[in-house]
Amino acid sequence: MPAAVILAAGQGSRFRQVAGADQDKLLAACRGRDGVVRPVLEQVLLNLPPGLERRVLVTTAERGQVAELARAYACQVVLLESAGMGHSLAAAVAASEEAAGWLVLLGDMPFILPATVQQVIAAMTEAGICVPRLGTVLGHPVGFGRAYGKALQGLSGDRGAKPLFASGQVLEVSVTDPGVLWDVDRPEALVYR
Repeated sequence: MPAAVILAAGQGSRFRQVAGADQDKLLAACRGRDGVVRPVLEQVLLNLPPGLERRVLVTTAERGQVAELARAYACQVVLLESAGMGHSLAAAVAASEEAAGWLVLLGDMPFILPATVQQVIAAMTEAGICVPRLGTVLGHPVGFGRAYGKALQGLSGDRGAKPLFASGQVLEVSVTDPGVLWDVDRPEALVYR
């Protein structure tokens, strides 16, 4: 089983511009696809399959509530100074380098169905990158096989792992789940339609 890597260090500036500077989108009330209202991050964590026992969430030190919520869902919390996606990925993979692979999820994508997560995991290989595709658009979560451990640990700054797609074996998994493209960048995105 791969390790689940949940990236939760971004500043959420577009969300804060609309909702207020003190509003953290990961803690915003969000009605899940099951109709229950929970914080955005909790929806993400609930959608992880039970078999994903190794869970690493990366966030910043000033997000105590985010870290506390992650620990309540059996996540190892890695605190970073940098909010850059590259740094976050590198730190999470370093913290779980013994894993068979890494399933990368974004902390602000609460509407991905558990079955979709399972589809991506089932298609993962040791030497490949697995990504869900809705129509013609690639989404999340993205699975990286064990062969990508060193490359992921070498990432830095705000650039994510997209450059690895160019040189890797990419397997696209066709899905019908709009949740793979739905992030909460603005308050109006908190309601699934």
